[in-house]
Amino acid sequence: MSEPVRPAPASGSGARASVAVAAGILISRLFGLVRQRVFSHYMGAGLVADAFNQALRIPNLLQNLFGEGALSASFIPVYARLRAGGDDLGRQRVAGAVLGLLSLGVAIFSLAGVVAAPWLVEAIAPGFSGEKRALTVQLVRVLFPGSGVLVLSAWCLGVLNSHGKFLLSYASPVIWNVAMVVTLMVWGESSTLPQLAMRLAWGSVVGSLLQVLVQWPAVHSVLGAWRISLGRGMEDVRPVLRNFGPALIGRGVTQLSAFLDSWVASYLIEGSATMLANAQVLYMMPVSLFGVAISAAQLPAMSGEAGMDADGKGRLRQRLQSGLTRV
Repeated sequence: MSEPVRPAPASGSGARASVAVAAGILISRLFGLVRQRVFSHYMGAGLVADAFNQALRIPNLLQNLFGEGALSASFIPVYARLRAGGDDLGRQRVAGAVLGLLSLGVAIFSLAGVVAAPWLVEAIAPGFSGEKRALTVQLVRVLFPGSGVLVLSAWCLGVLNSHGKFLLSYASPVIWNVAMVVTLMVWGESSTLPQLAMRLAWGSVVGSLLQVLVQWPAVHSVLGAWRISLGRGMEDVRPVLRNFGPALIGRGVTQLSAFLDSWVASYLIEGSATMLANAQVLYMMPVSLFGVAISAAQLPAMSGEAGMDADGKGRLRQRLQSGLTRV
């Protein structure tokens, strides 16, 4: 006997979900502004600040490639479809297998990033030299594992979003920002700038762990009985792996702009990389608040309806049209 199909959310749920996502993003972005303001107070816009901002950008490439965008595009459609069809065992197995494979991949790439830090700095910031370059390399080696942990936070986001829980996952970066602000305020007056930069890098790693931990109870609650595995042979894991490649390539293309920004800024006057980072916090906010909020809220519901009957496909078209109208 087939499992019962869960009813689709009401038409107004997409708008409510978009508001929840936008609220979470707005909260985290506001705390990001506070972080940048406190950073500028203690670090200024000189050699050390440039080194930290470029060092933070390099491992963030790992997070941007493997994190929210690529993982959501490949994982959420499969997980949401299984949940909509009432296959609880299937969705639990897929979630555990994806987390296991993701953890293994992130561990390998993080280790590679730590080892290859000098070459990565040369590629992303070729204009840095001497003390500035050496400090950037040291910071990259500390920050890379933290960015790997943030990729796992994207897995938590995928699970929670599929269950209609948006606010927590999109507001969780507040914890990361708070960890960095606290680090700056505790050691800002008593440390030299290079010492403060290294302590701030470790504060970033701690904040990354806290960002995952704050989501973990909610993830465990919605998943139920599950376990981590490397179930690559599972039928429902194959579409996730198959779709991850194209999503990864798509994310990689969008990162070319950030790569070029970093490359050019490394050749400009001291402080340019820091001023660019400050500006990006502001100019990326509208994209996140509107485009990301609506698309992230619609993806789980659309994925759950995509494989249903003609009525489901009609609802899918309505959701797409409604989302485009709100954008």
